[in-house]
Amino acid sequence: MLKRVEFEAKNLQEAEKTAVEQLRLQLDKIKLTVIREKKGLLGFGTSATYEATPNVNLALEGKIYLENILKTLEIESRMEVRTLSEGEEIHYHVESEENALLIGREGRTLISLQYMLRNYLNTFVDGHLIVSLDIGNYHENHRKQLEILATKTAKEVAQTRIAVKLDPMNAYDRRIIHTKLSEWRDVTTESEGEGENRALVIKPVKK
Repeated sequence: MLKRVEFEAKNLQEAEKTAVEQLRLQLDKIKLTVIREKKGLLGFGTSATYEATPNVNLALEGKIYLENILKTLEIESRMEVRTLSEGEEIHYHVESEENALLIGREGRTLISLQYMLRNYLNTFVDGHLIVSLDIGNYHENHRKQLEILATKTAKEVAQTRIAVKLDPMNAYDRRIIHTKLSEWRDVTTESEGEGENRALVIKPVKK
């Protein structure tokens, strides 16, 4: 999960410089370990093979990152952190007196904060780390609203046999509706349009 590199260096100073360059991290966030040493003739040409990995707790690192952002904004908050799938998923939940400000219009500020957090934590790992951020249960409440919309619209389409195109929405929101209606026998869903105009269409199933 965490990044890991091996290299040969003549001394600790050279090893630290190489580790910083290869991991692209600050030195205080790197753990260096000597794997094996190679002694040269009469003491000349001595070198060692080092292993360098991030010296961080990912869940805690993300918490500190978020707390620093909130501190800069002068917002006091309470934060809950949960890890799943042996640390491959990290979920953050924030509560504050400024939830509306942190969520932003249509959740845009929240999405931006989550994007920044996810990018920051992924600098420490190989592969992809799943990171989610929720503020004031926005995602949960938003999901419920979308599921209500999906059910109401699907019933209308099933009854009238007329397709309904919903307002444009992001891929995450479209996926919620698609999943909610995936087991319905009378309707089907598909996306139409490009970019910000991409929208979900709920159609009757041909009989």
